[in-house]
Amino acid sequence: MNPKKVSRRPVLKAIGAAGTLAVLETLLPPWSRLAAAEAQAGELSGGTIDLTISEIPIRIGDRLATAKTINGMLPGPIIRLREGQEVTLNVTNRLKESSSIHWHGVLLPPEMDGVPGVSFAGIKPGETFVYKFRIKQYGTYWYHSHSPGQEQAGVYAPLILDPIKPDPVKYDREYVVVLSDWSFQSESAMLSRLKKRAGYFNFQSRTLGELTSDLAEYGAKATVDNYAMWARMRMEATDLADATANVYTYLMNGLAPESNWTGLFSPGERVRLRFINVGAMTFHDVRIPGLKMTIVQADGQNVQPVDVDEFRFGPAETYDVIVTPTEDRAYTIFSETLDRSGYTRGTLAPRPGMAAPLPERRPRPLRTMTDMGMEMPEGKEMPGMKLAMDKNRKAGGKMADMDMMQGHDHGKMPAAPPQHDMQKMAGMVHGEIPGAMPVQHGPDMHGIGNQTIPQVTRARLDDPGIGLGGSGRKVLVYTDLKALEPFEDTRQPERELEIHLTGHMERFIWSLDGKKYSQANEPVRFRLGERLRWTFVNDTMMEHTMHLHGMFMQLENGAGDLLPSKHTVLVKPTERVSVAITPIERGPWAFHCHLVMHMESGMFRVVLVS
Repeated sequence: MNPKKVSRRPVLKAIGAAGTLAVLETLLPPWSRLAAAEAQAGELSGGTIDLTISEIPIRIGDRLATAKTINGMLPGPIIRLREGQEVTLNVTNRLKESSSIHWHGVLLPPEMDGVPGVSFAGIKPGETFVYKFRIKQYGTYWYHSHSPGQEQAGVYAPLILDPIKPDPVKYDREYVVVLSDWSFQSESAMLSRLKKRAGYFNFQSRTLGELTSDLAEYGAKATVDNYAMWARMRMEATDLADATANVYTYLMNGLAPESNWTGLFSPGERVRLRFINVGAMTFHDVRIPGLKMTIVQADGQNVQPVDVDEFRFGPAETYDVIVTPTEDRAYTIFSETLDRSGYTRGTLAPRPGMAAPLPERRPRPLRTMTDMGMEMPEGKEMPGMKLAMDKNRKAGGKMADMDMMQGHDHGKMPAAPPQHDMQKMAGMVHGEIPGAMPVQHGPDMHGIGNQTIPQVTRARLDDPGIGLGGSGRKVLVYTDLKALEPFEDTRQPERELEIHLTGHMERFIWSLDGKKYSQANEPVRFRLGERLRWTFVNDTMMEHTMHLHGMFMQLENGAGDLLPSKHTVLVKPTERVSVAITPIERGPWAFHCHLVMHMESGMFRVVLVS
C-alpha cells in the first residue's frame, strides 16, 4: 500500500501535534489513503459478510470531522456478489442511536429491505441484524442507512452484482465512482435552518449588480417584468438547490476535489466507470472533456449503448459508462452541480501523479416558464421570460421555453381540450409517451397544496434539464434509454394511478398529494402480479428523484417493448413521468423522494402489495 502524499501543514495547525496526525492518518478510509491502482482493492464477497456501523474521525480536504461509516471507510467497502448466490450479511450497530442498512434497488423480501418503521424495527445500539437473501439480478447498485441523518453522515457504499450469463459489456478494467456531498453540519441542523428560511444556503440570489446589468442589457420592460413575476410568486428564479456548496463539499470516492482521486489506464483500454450518485441533496452533471462516454447501464440494468458527452443524474441513480482513452495523457472526470455552485473532480491517467486542467465553470441558469408550468398567453409578448431564456442559453442550456413555443405555436393553438382527451391524445401522437401533450391542471385537491400550482404539466423526457443542452455537447436524455432486452412483462397497463409531488418551498414542507407522510392515513395499494401505470406529476418548481423499493419501474419513454427499467426516476419541475410496474413481492414497500431532506420533511409513502 502506498500512502497518498498530502499536505500536513493545515492539519498540524488544526490539531497542533504531529503525533496526533499520525494516529489520525491510520484511521482514514483506504479509498483516501491508497494509491489509485489499489484504491478499490479489498472488495468484500462470499456467502457471509460482516459489516459494522460506527463513528470515526476523518479529514475532508484540510478540515477534521467525525463520520458515521461502514467498516470504518468513507465510502464503505465495495460488496461484490453474483447473480443467483445466497448471501448472509451480519450488520452490527456500534452507534449510540438506532441504525439500518437498505440494499438500494435490490429485489428481496420486504423484511430484508431495511426501512425502519416499514419493513423492520431498525438495529438498536450494540445489536446485530442478519440480512439473508438470494441475489436475483445483476448490475451496479449501492447500500446505505435508511435512518435519519446517517446517509449524509457517511453510511453508504457500492454494491456490484455480477451476471450469471456472460456480460454483454466488454471492458478491460473498471472503477466505481461514488459522488457524494459532505457537510460539516448535521442533517437535522441543516433541516432546521431550511425550515426557518428555505433559501438559507442559496448564496446565488440575484443582486443589485445583476439587476443593473440586466437593465442595461435587456431594457427596463423585460427586466422589470421578470423580477416582478418572481416577486408576485414569492419565489426566486435562482431557486435551483436547497443545499449548495455553501454547506457542502462534493466528494469523489470520499475525496475532496483537491485530493484528486485517480484511476489508471493504458491507452486503448476500454474502461468501465460505474457512477453512483449517493448525494443526499445534489444533482450532478458529469463529463470527461476529450472523451466520449458510452452509457451501457442505467440503475443496474443493461441498455442499448448510447454515446454522450455529458449526463445528469440525481440522488440514488446510477449509470455505467465505457470510455476508451487512446492518448498518453490525463483526463479530468468533472462533476458539476445543477446549481453550478460547486463541483468535484477526479482523473483518469496512464501514470500516478498526473492531472488534467479543469473545464471552464458555467454560470448558474435561471428558472423559466417551463419550470413554473406556465402557458404562453395567446398573442402576448413575454419579454421577462425571454430574459431568462437568453441567460440559460449563455449558461449552456437550450432555450426550452422558446423551443416549446415554436414547436406548439401556442399563439395559434385552439382552446385546450378536456384533460382526459389530452391524455388520450398523448399516447396516440407522441410515441406512446403519456402526458407528452400539455395536461391542464385540475382543481387543487391537495390539502396543504403547493406554494403555486402549475397551469399545465407535460412529459419532457427529451429535455436534458435546466442549464443543459445548448452547448453543442450531446447530453443524455431519458428518451435515449432503451433496454438491451425486453422486460419479462410487456403487457399494457390494466390500471392507472396518479400521484402528485407537492410542497411549499417557502416553508420547506414536502409532500405527496398535498399530505406529509404523517398525515397519510392509507398506503398506496398495488395488487400482486398486476400491470399498472403510475404517473408522477411534479407540481413543484424543483427536481425530485422518486425511488420505489421492492420492484423495478419501466420508464414509459416511447421505446415500445424496450422500456428501460429503473429503481429511481428523475422528475423535472412541472413534469409528468409515467412508469409501468408489475409488483412481484407481497408486503409493505417504501416510496419516496431520494433527496433526503425532502423525504424527512414528508415526501414519503408506503406502497402495500397484496
